[in-house]
Amino acid sequence: MKHTITAFIAFLIISPIQAFPQISGNVSDEWLTSPGIIGTLILLAIVLILSLFILLIRMNFYFDRLKQKKIEQNRIAFNEDIVSMESDEIDQILESRKSALKYKLKGHELGSKSRVIDKKGLVQAVQTDPNNSFFEEKKKTLLSIETPGELKKIVIYYIGAAACWLVFGTLVGEYIGLKFVWPELDHLSWLSFGRLRPVHTNTVFWGWGSLAMIGLGYFVIARTSNNKIHSYKKAWITWILINLTVLLGNIALMSGINNGGGEYREYIWPIMILFMIGLIITFYNFYKTVATRKISEIYISNWFILASLIWTVVLAIIAYLPFYQNGLGETVIQGYYMHQGVGMWFMTFTLGLVYYYLPATLNKPIYSYSLGVLAFWTQMLFYTMIGTHHFVFSPLPWWLQTTAIVFSVGMVIPVVAGTTNFLMTMKGRFSHISKSYVLPFFLVGVIFYFVGSTQGSLQAFRFTNFVWHFTDFNVAHSHMTMYGIISFILWACIYTIIPKLTGKEPPQLFVGAHFWLAFIGLFAYMVSLMAGGTLKGLSWIEGNPFIESVILMKPYWVWRAVGGTLMFISHLFFAYNFYYMIKGRKKAEELPGKIQDVKGKIVNV
Repeated sequence: MKHTITAFIAFLIISPIQAFPQISGNVSDEWLTSPGIIGTLILLAIVLILSLFILLIRMNFYFDRLKQKKIEQNRIAFNEDIVSMESDEIDQILESRKSALKYKLKGHELGSKSRVIDKKGLVQAVQTDPNNSFFEEKKKTLLSIETPGELKKIVIYYIGAAACWLVFGTLVGEYIGLKFVWPELDHLSWLSFGRLRPVHTNTVFWGWGSLAMIGLGYFVIARTSNNKIHSYKKAWITWILINLTVLLGNIALMSGINNGGGEYREYIWPIMILFMIGLIITFYNFYKTVATRKISEIYISNWFILASLIWTVVLAIIAYLPFYQNGLGETVIQGYYMHQGVGMWFMTFTLGLVYYYLPATLNKPIYSYSLGVLAFWTQMLFYTMIGTHHFVFSPLPWWLQTTAIVFSVGMVIPVVAGTTNFLMTMKGRFSHISKSYVLPFFLVGVIFYFVGSTQGSLQAFRFTNFVWHFTDFNVAHSHMTMYGIISFILWACIYTIIPKLTGKEPPQLFVGAHFWLAFIGLFAYMVSLMAGGTLKGLSWIEGNPFIESVILMKPYWVWRAVGGTLMFISHLFFAYNFYYMIKGRKKAEELPGKIQDVKGKIVNV
């Protein structure tokens, strides 16, 4: 605790040093030596190293399989050689095999003070760490039978609707990405960039991310509370309200009806109020489930999930009140909404999911409950005050801008605490990257949590704002966080829980295709826009005509389209994998060979 307080004080002292300096000198000459630029390059290098690490482990696994295949071929060749042997030679081999099969352990081979010698090659693995429990790949559990059928249906329907909105939303994103390369692609008003861009962002926010989070959250709340959901009916009402919000909102946007002054809140309030009602119902349902829990403790996941719902309900009320939507008041609320929406809804809720699904995947407890509590309360403290860093050098008060920058730097505390907690939980399990793609999804999400959040803190500095603000760099940053963190973690959680609920594993080849297409596509997308956005910002600073910055972006927009295409194709693989997992699933009562006794314990028939 002492070290935590010291670190906190150090951040409050050091961060104003980066917050107050004015922009002076020749920016074109000194931009590359800026701490924010150097830090961003280092963070990108971390992502590249991560990709190489996962690739090497997967390749090593592939070569091991080739080796096993070679051994099998040699065995087959040996069997063919037996055919050409004399009968005496075959009898001798068979007698040797029979004597080996008759061998039995006496019970003291590995339990005495004698030197350990495994003459028969019976030991396949040795575990020397008593705290490191064995991980059983694709372990068969009773989870599917223990989970009520109604809860399984809710989880599957929420995620199913989210997958549909993901494909639709990113199809729209793919189309508008192509329009950067071919602007003459169409001449229809309802397909214009100004209408389709908010369709893309709002669909993936409220349709994909929100529905997937709530669906996964229902399972976590019930499981960690050892309780049934308070009201399944209310869960279905929320499902209808959120889907109706996205459907009606998109129709309104494509018709030119929007809240144009609010980025990421373009749905008009009569439609968005449906979403808010859904959130209130969800919070009540979650809260009542936790309040009537069958255990004394409240697990850390529930802290994050309930807090995200409380903050987002407050946020939605403030962001859509009509009398705030004028002049600079709207700008202040917009900055507040931007980061509250990302940080207190998507990020906080998703972190709550990680605290359950990551340990469940690895079959071991979270590394540190204390680090989780530290990450939670510092997230609540710092994230609520950073929105104005989107409006540095705007007419907003200078002290308000500085406060946002200082608190942006303070966000390093919850980010480092959370990242450390997750990576230490994974410690000793990295070899399983070769066996399953669930851990790679988690690993990428956690690393991007550190990289994307830290890069956001660096981007809050006044100098980096001066270079990057209003450029394509911000598009890259938003995808680094919302896609690299939120989507990858949601996919990891989905691939963790759905096979356990349905009893069907997705094809690992297609899961691998989903992972690599999404990861490579994201990397190409964000690096191209970061490079192009930097050049665009420098062009503006030098006073060059605006059209020059448009022309220089063309090759980077091509790579944006390439990356976006790979990401969209990966979503098609994900949709198929989800369909494969739920197709023909068996209900708990249909599983043969098992019944429940009067105490609810599963027994074999």
